[in-house]
Amino acid sequence: MNLTEGFGFLLKCASFLMLPIHFCQPMWPDTMLILGIETSCDETGVALFDTEQGLLGHALFSQIAMHADYGGVVPELASRDHVRKLLPLCDQVLADAGRSRTDIEGIAYTAGPGLVGALMVGGAVAHALGFALGIPVLGVHHMEGHLLAPMLEDNPPAFPFVALLVSGGHTQLVRVDGIGAYEMLGESVDDAAGEAFDKTAKMLGLDYPGGPRVAALAEKGTEGRYRFPRPMTDRPGLDFSFSGLKTFTLNTVNAARDSGGLDDQTRADIALAFEAAVVDTLTIKCRRALEQTGCKRLVIAGGVSANKRLRAGLEKMTGKLKAKVFYARPEFCTDNGAMIAYAGAQRMKAGQQDGERIVAVARWPMSTLPPISEPR
Repeated sequence: MNLTEGFGFLLKCASFLMLPIHFCQPMWPDTMLILGIETSCDETGVALFDTEQGLLGHALFSQIAMHADYGGVVPELASRDHVRKLLPLCDQVLADAGRSRTDIEGIAYTAGPGLVGALMVGGAVAHALGFALGIPVLGVHHMEGHLLAPMLEDNPPAFPFVALLVSGGHTQLVRVDGIGAYEMLGESVDDAAGEAFDKTAKMLGLDYPGGPRVAALAEKGTEGRYRFPRPMTDRPGLDFSFSGLKTFTLNTVNAARDSGGLDDQTRADIALAFEAAVVDTLTIKCRRALEQTGCKRLVIAGGVSANKRLRAGLEKMTGKLKAKVFYARPEFCTDNGAMIAYAGAQRMKAGQQDGERIVAVARWPMSTLPPISEPR
């Protein structure tokens, strides 16, 4: 963002506010209306959450079409587009909910992990608005938002549970005893599952975003033509590794191409074999985690949690264990403002806020988050 654009963005913030400046009050009401802002990567999300009435509205603008030309997310372009879209989305959500800016009692924004430039856009808007309204502002952990997204559903899971966080940049198994009470059980030692999907999509000549494209192609595949390895399932433990599976896929694609047989059906068969390997690996590790912890509830969250084959596999596995799997509706599996509004609401009700400092961090271990007593 150059200097002219920076000044333009500040003017937009000022025109959005049009409010006198107050200072934050030390005590907050028992019920709160929270504006949630998500700008961690390539989607601009805004939501309005009431701690008594629940989710009042949400809106999302995806940058997929813009980044597709480059085969992946371009950080500078992502930040610029958040600048253009964020304030209009805030206005849209408030109008749709029949609320005004002065009704907002707290603001939650994604503070990390993510692209720092994109995070700064959300943080700047949140703090500018919070300063003008005299209300608390809090930077929220992106993956905690994903983890808590199923709480927005009609039948939310009770604590404790095991959570599989599976997205473009993360594959983690976590025991969750409460908000902020997290025990890391296992995680990927190299590529996350979502990254492996994206890289496999490129090998198969599919457009960005890769995960949904691979899943769609896999639906046309022939069962049993290829069988790929299930990495790290032949040894104890709950860690993941998908780099070897990625290499195996590449070798299979190259072998088919060298023999002149990389036709559409072969590409679909490879996509199916790859997807089945990832799903089986995740399912085996989730079963181990449930058995190890004794938990009877499994939460799956993050972009890959929308995968139909994965959901079916986990439903079958948990059924055999007489356990239950929970996940968010598809629109809340990918990045969204609703999960940030909800997570922020729980922590702000516990008295947490940023103060005057905008928080934007590329890496942020979830284990460093402080616990709160109970969700509200």
